[in-house]
Amino acid sequence: MTAPQKIGMQTIAFQSPPVIISTGSVVGSREGDGPLAGTFDKVVADTYYGEKTWEKAEQRMMFDSMKKALQKANLQENDIDFMLAGDLLNQIISSTFTARSLGIPFLGLYGACSTMYESLAVGAMMIGGGFADRVLAGTSSHYCTAERQYRFPVEQGTQRPMTAQWTVTGAGSMILAKEGSGPVITHATIGRVIDMGQGDSQDMGAAMAPAAADTIARHFMDTGRTPEDYDLIITGDLATYGKRLTEELLKQKGYDISKRYTDCGILIYSGSQDVHAGGSGCGCSAVVTCGYLMELLNSERYRRILGIGTGALLSSCSLQQGETVPGIGHAVVIESLKERK
Repeated sequence: MTAPQKIGMQTIAFQSPPVIISTGSVVGSREGDGPLAGTFDKVVADTYYGEKTWEKAEQRMMFDSMKKALQKANLQENDIDFMLAGDLLNQIISSTFTARSLGIPFLGLYGACSTMYESLAVGAMMIGGGFADRVLAGTSSHYCTAERQYRFPVEQGTQRPMTAQWTVTGAGSMILAKEGSGPVITHATIGRVIDMGQGDSQDMGAAMAPAAADTIARHFMDTGRTPEDYDLIITGDLATYGKRLTEELLKQKGYDISKRYTDCGILIYSGSQDVHAGGSGCGCSAVVTCGYLMELLNSERYRRILGIGTGALLSSCSLQQGETVPGIGHAVVIESLKERK
């Protein structure tokens, strides 16, 4: 027997593509100073967001982004079948505490910085399989919480190498629905865990790039498509060095994506902002997708986008034990079809 919506080795082609009916995005001040500021729903000036800790601030950002998505869709919590969310904190507490507040049936996900696209893929499969009518998906990250969990407390003032990236402070959420108006998710390519032996926690782009290239190449092979079939190909948070490495790895596989490829971690900040290699974090692809990419699709400036959420699957424990950093990449195709009934 074969799965009727599965094509090739790793790709789902949705027979009834779910619709992205609304989004919500909340970002910090540094993100609000960047070139995409006008595409976000809310910019927060205070890194504590009026809370006692940075962790509580991150949780509030996720809560507010989800409430914004519900408000824009004119829906209440009981109109949502399932909530899918994850973040970078231990036991994904930003997501679980938000789920506690919203009271929506909850599935917690962890794919590191690939979690937004993982949740979109899983949510699309739930709707496409007839298991839900509406799914709320979201992720968050915060520079200060991620630094002290994975690297060094920000108060320590540790010098960062130029390969280091700035974890985006922000949260993004989307509501997927069986029917409605908005861009649709037509395909999802589920990635494999790839580890090329990179063990530097200050060079996440190099750790994630092989997984991104593997997923992109597999998507082309599964679908029979080429880079020219997309208006834009965009990775989640590889930033400058990871983007360059992904391009080179794909050229070795016979695919030149350079003319239509960029990265969320490059777009979110300007060249004048001191973020070293660029942006990263669960919130990076989430807020860029929920804001900027949705504007491009809703205006039909772009008709078809291939987005790849990328994640570095490390922990402070694995690093201390000498492990290298595995990477993952999940791809989702979003098209600007306006309405489906």
